[in-house]
Amino acid sequence: MKTLKVGLMLAALTALLLWIGNLVGGTAGVILALAFSVVMNMGAFWFSDKIVLHMVRAEPVSPSEAPELYGMVSRLAKRAGIPMPALYIVPDPSPNAFATGRSPQHAAVAVNEGLLNLLNTTEVEGVIAHELAHIKNRDTLTMAIVATIAGAVSSLAYMLHWIPFFGSDEDGVNPLGAIAMAILAPLAAMMIQMGVSRAREYEADALGARIAGTPSGLANALIKLEQGAAAVPSSMPATAAHMCIVNPLSGVGGAMLGLFSTHPPIQERVRRLQAMRLAA
Repeated sequence: MKTLKVGLMLAALTALLLWIGNLVGGTAGVILALAFSVVMNMGAFWFSDKIVLHMVRAEPVSPSEAPELYGMVSRLAKRAGIPMPALYIVPDPSPNAFATGRSPQHAAVAVNEGLLNLLNTTEVEGVIAHELAHIKNRDTLTMAIVATIAGAVSSLAYMLHWIPFFGSDEDGVNPLGAIAMAILAPLAAMMIQMGVSRAREYEADALGARIAGTPSGLANALIKLEQGAAAVPSSMPATAAHMCIVNPLSGVGGAMLGLFSTHPPIQERVRRLQAMRLAA
């Protein structure tokens, strides 16, 4: 049911993209929007992992360089039933982690130095298990596609700014309506992206707790990570914030930013994890 919900939101995002294409250029605009989406999604499919790892200056880690961490990831990956992902450490003092890659066979897990300095072994295991759950559920590909389409919507919506200068009511385009859509379309795309992202986080929390063997490590880690991310600024670019286990921008913008966060509230995530423990 939750997978269907995500599929419907993805379909709504695509429909929004095509609708804006129609507003910009009629049938030709729809074709342009579709082509734009296909090209961007192909790029996201093949290169999104390499792009984000380069942006955050992630360094690959070998078994000899970090034997305990590498062994932990390898053990949990076997328990999750997926191949061992490539392992990276990000030179970022803000505690966080993320997974990326187009499939379980082409995946990577990146862990910030700040996370390794903040959490104990059980908590790190909980975080790693959460990221492996994203890989197993193919959320890394889903979110890359969602982010790409949302970006395409915003780009096409920007074109609507120019319609009042080059179009008119005689052309079948209402200039005021074009301006309104230029503002509302990116907002609608962001809301849909938030819905998809939040649904995937809850799923990854639940599966991650099962992979780790206990929800306690992840629940405790989330509390620490939220506090740490708020206290220590992150170098993670805003365009990739949705990939992280906790919002790396939580220290910026306060409560207003929380209304538009791609992450569900930490308190609710912890409550659900604690409920798993009581039900066990």
